[in-house]
Amino acid sequence: MEGIYIRALSNVSFLRTSDDTFRKYFPVRRSTIPMEEQRRNTGSLSLVRAKQSKSIYEAALLTHETSDPEALLKVKQWEVEMYQEELAKRDGIRIRRRPPTGPPSNYVGPFEMCLQNEGDTPRNILEEIIWTKHTEVSQLKERRPLHVLKKAIENTPVRDFVGALKNSYLRTGLPALIAEVKKASPSRGVLREDFDPIQIAQAYEKAGAACLSVLTDKKYFQGSFENLEAIRNAGIKCPLLCKEFIVDVWQIYYARTKGADAVLLIAAVLPDLDISYMIKICKMLGLATLVEVHDEREMDRVLQIDGIELIGINNRNLETFEVDTSNTKKLLEGERGEIIRQKDIIVVGESGMFTPDDISYVQATGVKAMEYCDIKCDCKGSGRISSKWIVSFQHQ
Repeated sequence: MEGIYIRALSNVSFLRTSDDTFRKYFPVRRSTIPMEEQRRNTGSLSLVRAKQSKSIYEAALLTHETSDPEALLKVKQWEVEMYQEELAKRDGIRIRRRPPTGPPSNYVGPFEMCLQNEGDTPRNILEEIIWTKHTEVSQLKERRPLHVLKKAIENTPVRDFVGALKNSYLRTGLPALIAEVKKASPSRGVLREDFDPIQIAQAYEKAGAACLSVLTDKKYFQGSFENLEAIRNAGIKCPLLCKEFIVDVWQIYYARTKGADAVLLIAAVLPDLDISYMIKICKMLGLATLVEVHDEREMDRVLQIDGIELIGINNRNLETFEVDTSNTKKLLEGERGEIIRQKDIIVVGESGMFTPDDISYVQATGVKAMEYCDIKCDCKGSGRISSKWIVSFQHQ
């Protein structure tokens, strides 16, 4: 929360604390208001962490009398967001969930505030996507509240995503294929001009894919939840993974209403508590969760979370968007690989598999499934996917 400065006007007290784990939200000056006068103040109290100097951390109790429910709701939402940021920092998450901002404009109370614009630019493409998604979801939630979504999913069946991967692996001895229905990506641009999600899904299924992964992000991948719903309603039997950038439980319910059988959770974005909570929600809804990791730290975090059945290893660097298939091998070596085997977790290889050699390399690491997007998939002909790996898979 860099670049926020406040000046106390009245009704402010400060409590000294020795807790040096507090995040430095606000540089502040100690109030000169007598404590007796401050104790007589009433209103809603909100703890805001503050720093007075390099060695002394303070907690400022901001008193703000208001009867406006909308203002109080915004304050509460801001407090929750700050708590989420604390959890993310604790877990070593570098991707910020939203641009750095101060409290809501109507939450000034006894302060005059000045916001600086430092740090309000996304540091990489994933962070840019997440910031956009945060705004997008906030708007969608207003149009379709959670209670409406809950009613929409009553008596709607789901298919066994994890079971489909296991059965495919046991039947063929090869990693199960999660075939990706994707029109475009930030790194490669438009992959198919003649994009027809239903025809592509049918071709993948005919070629022997165990499951399908459907991109639903509109701005960066030119996908949509309508594509997911259309594939589900077209009679495709493969279980469907909703490949969305999830930042809110609302998205899980929404994916369920559109026909998803599984959802993606990205460890680079979500703190451990969020992942754990979302897994429980998914189990309640009958959905599988594919938890995606990019490096050793994320893998170590995820392996400590209960209820993990699927881990996706993304070979794409979040900072540069370059791919390195050796990342899969690195994350499965030694003790980590042993823990994965003991917990019977299915590992999915993701990104960077553009040639049969790439696929063979990742397959040799011991993964039991791979996510693969074939831009040359023959939608109108035999249905075969161009990769030699999936062709051999067809004729086992």
